Amino acid sequence: MSPSTAKSRAASAGRPGGKPAGKPSREQRREEKQRRRAAKGPGFLGQIKQVFRMTRETEPNIGWWMLLIGLAVLAVFLLIGLLTGNWITWLLIGLPFAVLSASFFLSRRAERAAFVRIEDQPGAAGAALSSLRRGWIVEDQPAAMDPRTRDLVFRAVGRPGVVLVTEGPSGRVDKLVTKERRRIGPVIQNVPIHVLKTGKGEGQVPLRELSKRMNKLEKKLTKQEVQTVHRRISTLGNRLPIPKGVDPMRARPDRRAMRGR
Repeated sequence: MSPSTAKSRAASAGRPGGKPAGKPSREQRREEKQRRRAAKGPGFLGQIKQVFRMTRETEPNIGWWMLLIGLAVLAVFLLIGLLTGNWITWLLIGLPFAVLSASFFLSRRAERAAFVRIEDQPGAAGAALSSLRRGWIVEDQPAAMDPRTRDLVFRAVGRPGVVLVTEGPSGRVDKLVTKERRRIGPVIQNVPIHVLKTGKGEGQVPLRELSKRMNKLEKKLTKQEVQTVHRRISTLGNRLPIPKGVDPMRARPDRRAMRGR
């Protein structure tokens, strides 16, 4: 036996269990597998379970409704099969359609449950705008905010024009809307500006109906014009707050500092 072989065997024998160096244990392999699984995130079935649990918090009978819809669709295919004399084939064809119908119903209810969960929370209108489909450019940050009342105005640009979405009591947000109109009006002349007020009050739009209401607005711009309008508004940037007690119109430069003294 060579000296190197004897040294390696002696080193492995001195370790607990006599395991060779560098080989991970069963617990380490299990932890590594769990980390990889957590990094990948939940699979398709895991996502469905999460959506189902979230929806069931607001609608406890969602499972029964899904079962009822699936059985109803399956019954239709079974009836067609009985009429044609080949009910087994039609039953097999109806199974995926039944699952698809129940899943579609779950997705619709899940979207509604998500809006219920974010209602009355700051920034709920901005979160509702994220459900808009293609054709809209939505600003991530509010376009205007009242730091005292926490009222917000969000902005989206699409083919109907510019849409200002407010969050707060109807009468109180009018001042914010007026300021935002005056700010963006000069750079987007002849572009329609729509105002939608979100909330549960009279004349307000519920969050779950916001995207539908915006998509129903009459289209006035082309896709190229939407990009142009967005770029023009972006040039305005965010207005930085001015420190209290400083009047920029009365500020005078330090002439000594300008001469280098």
